[in-house]
Amino acid sequence: MKIVALKYGESVFGENYIFKGGRKDVLLPITFTIYLVQTENKNILVDVGCDDGAGFEMSLFKKPVDVLKEYGLSPNDITDVIITHSHHDHIEAIRYYENATIHIQKDEYVAAKQYIPTSFTVHLIDDEFSLAENIIIRKIGGHSVGSCIVLADNYVLCGDECYYEKCLTDRICTGSSYNKEASEKFIVEFSINKYIPLLFHDREILQGKLGYSVIKN
Repeated sequence: MKIVALKYGESVFGENYIFKGGRKDVLLPITFTIYLVQTENKNILVDVGCDDGAGFEMSLFKKPVDVLKEYGLSPNDITDVIITHSHHDHIEAIRYYENATIHIQKDEYVAAKQYIPTSFTVHLIDDEFSLAENIIIRKIGGHSVGSCIVLADNYVLCGDECYYEKCLTDRICTGSSYNKEASEKFIVEFSINKYIPLLFHDREILQGKLGYSVIKN
């Protein structure tokens, strides 16, 4: 299994959104990142990003599909797309992946339908689904009604269940929870050392530049 981070933007976000109890007048750096998981016979994108900056003032920005092409794959090479949740910056660019099966939690699909062309193949999941060996999609429902994470070996692709690793190391939920109880449960379960978190807004990824970074080869 190979895991690649595809970073397409840099911006800032309010501390009060990143951490529960954060300051409203403080902005912290974030990135915009999606992930590619490759197995022997699948190229799986976890989220697809957006082509328009999602309303953020970007200091760096490139269409995520162009970062994918820099890595050496075209949209037609993608076999599966997992959508962790239906917020614009995670799903807007879905239209490129017409050959892929789209996997999304059934409650989250209500909001996602506006982005997904009706001709696409969509697979709705409930609480958990095994997509391939050691790749599991699991509903958390903390960040949004059907938000999910992806477990890939001992890696946890967190979606927006946390923005900074500090959320896990210090057991602080984000300030952007739909269901605070579910967010707290996620933080407790995945803060233990056997898990390696992969974050979609991780400020540590490719600081000051865009492109791809191989996480696991």
